[in-house]
Amino acid sequence: MPTTRPRHFVTETDDLTRALDAAAARWPGLSRAQVLVQLALEGHRAAQQANDERHCRRLAALRKHSGMLAGVYGPDYLARLREEWPT
Repeated sequence: MPTTRPRHFVTETDDLTRALDAAAARWPGLSRAQVLVQLALEGHRAAQQANDERHCRRLAALRKHSGMLAGVYGPDYLARLREEWPT
């Protein structure tokens, strides 16, 4: 079928064959190429979800620790520190 989109050629390795065989059971009636597309899309969704979860964990850690050192250093802390430096 004519297309202006890029085409991708993939050789079925033993690992890919096993993955496609297992996925074909999940999506019966699809061709090997269609199963491969479904696997790629599902993999993308899983990777995006993992990225979103990692982002949420990082934000939670930042919120948890935000302000923990508030008040530890006084307003003139830097000035006093700089007074100790040699001129």
